[in-house]
Amino acid sequence: MWRNCAQSKSPRRASSSSSSSATMGRMHSRGKGISASALPYKRTPPNWLKISSPDVEENICKFAKKGMTPSQIGVILRDSHGIAQVKSVTGSKILRILKAHGLAPEIPEDLYHLIKKAVAIRKHLERNRKDKDSKFRLILVESRIHRLARYYKKTKKLPPVWKYESTTASTLVA
Repeated sequence: MWRNCAQSKSPRRASSSSSSSATMGRMHSRGKGISASALPYKRTPPNWLKISSPDVEENICKFAKKGMTPSQIGVILRDSHGIAQVKSVTGSKILRILKAHGLAPEIPEDLYHLIKKAVAIRKHLERNRKDKDSKFRLILVESRIHRLARYYKKTKKLPPVWKYESTTASTLVA
């Protein structure tokens, strides 16, 4: 009737305190992934990189004026221009450079993408009223939006009167 933990056929390995460390789980899913990109040990730009700091800043501003997000700018600089880490070349991160030039987005990028996802789910729910799973996922996404907004208000990256409202969310994204 009751299965012993050692007899269960779950995919989890038996944990021992010495061989493995505990990883924190995801907020609204089952995963416990620990994959991440590895930053280079050297913090100086590579010798073969011939682009100067003002040129990199100029490129960043040019891409921002085209409407690209800081992460998209970083991907383009990495893939097309061979700049692995902007901070190693310029001494400051992409978002700080954008703020210095007055080109930073008004709401943080991660919050923007969560709002975009919530708007897409709402649009889907208008067409498919009986989709209970999407309704549940919308609740989870909006919970994350409220939690992140509370954090950004506390760190003063959002104004204290900023509030997420589902009725006006599509104007924030568009």
